[in-house]
Amino acid sequence: MRDALPEAMRARDKAAVSALRATLATLDNAEAVPLDESAPRAAALEASPVGAGATEAARRELSERETVDLVRAEAAERLEAAARLTAPAHADRAERLRAEAAVLLRFLDGAEGTARSA
Repeated sequence: MRDALPEAMRARDKAAVSALRATLATLDNAEAVPLDESAPRAAALEASPVGAGATEAARRELSERETVDLVRAEAAERLEAAARLTAPAHADRAERLRAEAAVLLRFLDGAEGTARSA
């Protein structure tokens, strides 16, 4: 998906760019490490860790199943929103949401085929 984003941008495919950016952000958020509330916090700047990467935390690695589930949820969310937009004034927005969902579903078709053949 990350490789497809620049291609979609070059092609000026607004639906693909929108769907890919939002979905990649969702995946990035899912990889974030939960904040450890019990960890001590430095009270003063002088007590802060020093050096490049001193405050970086390793990110979670999503399994293929988790990734597929998140992408499927993003597509479903767009299809549900499009279904709720029934007024003629919202036809363009509903069509764009369906186009975004179609972009994501194409990625699912490829991912699920790979998972089945593995």
